Amino acid sequence: MRELIKKLTSIYGPAGNEELISQAIREEIEPYVDEIEVDVMGNLIAHKKGNGKGKRIMLAAHMDQIGFMITHIDDKGFLRFSNLGGISVPYSINRRVMFKSGLAGVIGYETEIDSWKDITLSKMYIDIGASSKEEAEKLVKIGDVAVYHPLFSESNGKYISGAMDDRAGCALLVQTIKNIESTPHDLYFVFTVQEELGLRGARTAAYALEPDIGIAVDVTATGDTPKCRPMAVALGKGPAIKIKDASVLAHPLVKDLMISTAEKHNIPYQLEILEYGGTDSGAIHLSRGGVPSGVLSIPCRYVHSDSETIDASDMENGVKLLTKILEENIDFNDIGLS
Repeated sequence: MRELIKKLTSIYGPAGNEELISQAIREEIEPYVDEIEVDVMGNLIAHKKGNGKGKRIMLAAHMDQIGFMITHIDDKGFLRFSNLGGISVPYSINRRVMFKSGLAGVIGYETEIDSWKDITLSKMYIDIGASSKEEAEKLVKIGDVAVYHPLFSESNGKYISGAMDDRAGCALLVQTIKNIESTPHDLYFVFTVQEELGLRGARTAAYALEPDIGIAVDVTATGDTPKCRPMAVALGKGPAIKIKDASVLAHPLVKDLMISTAEKHNIPYQLEILEYGGTDSGAIHLSRGGVPSGVLSIPCRYVHSDSETIDASDMENGVKLLTKILEENIDFNDIGLS
């Protein structure tokens, strides 16, 4: 798992530019699935066939990461940019970034500003070391996208890197695919595009696949750092089973299926209520006539920064829980609902 996460978080793949990460995931999973395709939007869809007696289940994790799209190059070669997804000003100041070509840069801001509170993205720039507009234009074009410079670290059982959102979810799905020996269900593992721009890839994939059940795998915030916003999620206490976020109220059938499976197999878990943000399940559950949907969340500190931090044991237990859910028969009557 460590090497898989390190590999996936190091690959360039901002929203709308997911080709490299898609190819890397494809190489990992192709021997373990029956069919694989890339749809019109760019979603990577892997089909693992069941015996025809189970459910049609869509599993989704998004490949894209947040980024900085170049909008202007000034006369001195500094690059102005717009956000591609949820960019945080404080998390970005003086951070290194990287373009698809491998070109590195540093994010700075106009120092005549009196207070950091007054800094906005429009007052920031990327320094690539160019001395003129002409020199910069040889390296970067309008519309090019930079991402936080990838740097993976491990500390005391924690994995630290940019793009954990949601390469950690992608890694969890990849490992689950490899672990599943047999399943009664038709499983569609969808590595989605453009989640950070409004759940776009999941929306079209769910419409095309018409699943009976949808499960997204994504990171979520934690409440375990000093004086942080209170939240009953912490690193190292197991994957989180979502109750609610801004995009979805998890379907009780799916939520209780996750809980009952975790308890049956003594897999640690947490319950999650996220007061902001959303996941691919927000699009899946509204597809066509509606899809019972839920989310398996990976607790993550410092979301949307270059140092997103997760716990190795949460990933391991997340794989165990998802594997058990997908290998066993699903009868909603068994959990007291119909």
